Amino acid sequence: MKMGFLIAFFAGALVVLYVLADTCYTVNEMEQVIITQFGKPVGQPIVEPGLHFKQPFVQTVNRIEKRFLEWDGAPVGIPTKDKTYIYVDTFARWRVKDAMQYFLRIQDERSAQSRLEDILGSETRNAVAKHELIEIIRTNKDRKPAQDDSLKGPAGSAALGSVGALPPITIGRCKIEEEIKKAAEGKLADFGIELLDLRIKRVDYNPEVLDSIYKRMMSERQQIAQAFRAEGEGSAARIAGQKERELNEIQSTAYRQAQQIRGEADAKAAEIYARAYTQNAQAAEFYAFLKSMETYKKIFAKDTTLLLSTDSDLFSFLKRAGFGSKNPVPATTPAPKP
Repeated sequence: MKMGFLIAFFAGALVVLYVLADTCYTVNEMEQVIITQFGKPVGQPIVEPGLHFKQPFVQTVNRIEKRFLEWDGAPVGIPTKDKTYIYVDTFARWRVKDAMQYFLRIQDERSAQSRLEDILGSETRNAVAKHELIEIIRTNKDRKPAQDDSLKGPAGSAALGSVGALPPITIGRCKIEEEIKKAAEGKLADFGIELLDLRIKRVDYNPEVLDSIYKRMMSERQQIAQAFRAEGEGSAARIAGQKERELNEIQSTAYRQAQQIRGEADAKAAEIYARAYTQNAQAAEFYAFLKSMETYKKIFAKDTTLLLSTDSDLFSFLKRAGFGSKNPVPATTPAPKP
């Protein structure tokens, strides 16, 4: 009798505990709860954390995240406005804003990720297809791109033209991201989802066009190198011409100064000679004799043949010397004509 009573008591206690366990539930600060009865929502979403109660067995607790959630899309192949085929990888942050609408339209996070993939992927394709590649790569129109210092300056600009210079943009990637976010917000709001942010994580070229892109990059580098070579050759020729001009100018100036100094020295020497040999007749005659000897030394060589008239001043000393004979001819006696 007692054994049967104990078994019944424990069985009843287990039933009561089970009912109480199915009646009570807790809500933490990271989630919100929707109570459904036979699959249909009952009442408003419960967002306050703590202990709550429901009807056992007939009502079910459905938990929905309140935290910011992540969406990381797969890379999507998209042609840009300038017909460049690229892969765009995007990611977003979102949260459940209207839990009841979210539960009625989607019910779980897996379905929400699928909806986000459809809507954000579609809006990304639409936005990228409306803009050129440079608009998607550059962040905003106010940011100045980094450029090699060797391409700057008047010389580089004249030689290279537009090579290495990026074309201007009107929108930029930040505005395109805002455009995608704004277009997707209204569609996601129908599912009770608030889109917090969207960013383009990575932009890659299609592997099929990478080879042509690399070739174009190498061609531009070769063009820049050729421009620098031409600039260097022009500078070398300009420097060489300037060197020759300066050298000729230095030589010309030196020659003029040397001739000027030599002329002044000759004039001064002549002045000294004149003062020295004009003091009396013998000095003047001796000066004439020395000058004649210097002239003989310059004009006579080993096999020199010279024709002179008998009344030549140059011949007078030879006539006096008697051509080296033992009986010189007197100075007053004219030498025989040759």
